[in-house]
Amino acid sequence: MIGKIDQYLSFNETALSLRAQRQELLASNIANADTPNYKARDIDFSNALQNALAGKTGNANLATTAQQHIGRGKPSGDVLANGTPVQYRGEVQGNVDGNTVDMDVERNQFADNALRYEAGITMINHQIKGLLAAIQGQ
Repeated sequence: MIGKIDQYLSFNETALSLRAQRQELLASNIANADTPNYKARDIDFSNALQNALAGKTGNANLATTAQQHIGRGKPSGDVLANGTPVQYRGEVQGNVDGNTVDMDVERNQFADNALRYEAGITMINHQIKGLLAAIQGQ
């Protein structure tokens, strides 16, 4: 029973997790807009979601209770913690200091991602309300 509920909610759960990680990357880009030689980073959300749903990247937190266990590791500059590859945004407008952050692009991507995250939350709320209605026989 729990497996079926988990399966029912897994798509939106995975999408929200990726959206949250993307939001962190975009916020990092905005925060480093004045950092010399900083390269703007992002993920290809569509491919990352397909890979996560296909099981190529794991979103589950692995518990390590012994030193012999292999943890997921921390995200690096090239890969997120769940294995999603990070891409570098191309330079839109030349900068003397080598920074590739374009604030207009970053703000637009940040707002778009936030809106899609909120839509995902709404979808999960509707799924849960539907489950509750089914359980209560309404």
